[in-house]
Amino acid sequence: MHIAGITRHPTGPWITQQARNYLMDLGGHAESVRFLIRDRGTYFTDSFDAVFQEIGVRVIPTLPQVPRMNGTAERWIGSCRREATDRVLITGQHHLRLVVSEHADHYNRHRPHRSLGQHPPDQLIAAEPRSVSDRTMVSRLDRLGGLIHEYKQAA
Repeated sequence: MHIAGITRHPTGPWITQQARNYLMDLGGHAESVRFLIRDRGTYFTDSFDAVFQEIGVRVIPTLPQVPRMNGTAERWIGSCRREATDRVLITGQHHLRLVVSEHADHYNRHRPHRSLGQHPPDQLIAAEPRSVSDRTMVSRLDRLGGLIHEYKQAA
């Protein structure tokens, strides 16, 4: 999951610039993107689509009144709300950015995903964890002030 930007009033030029920034962040991995599923918001202009089409990405707008077509994004938004933003009193736009980006980092780097064999997306090629014994030490990292806990075997 990549958070492109947060604004109260998205416009066509702003969204297009976020697309360019995202592709620059991807660098050499941009070729791995094959499809982009987007909703039919008026801020998604032809110039937004052109940014992705230039590198060979097929842009697929969702069909009208078919919320399941963009199920992955809807599922992530629900997860972010349940696990982070509904449990924190958001005090402003900067605070919202911090909470959402912290949750996205947790989602990509640590949270197990059933469809990925209990691996997070960023660690699909990681080595298998060591076997657990009675003497295995476990360390805990608290994120978002203790709202999210991450556990791993200590070295």
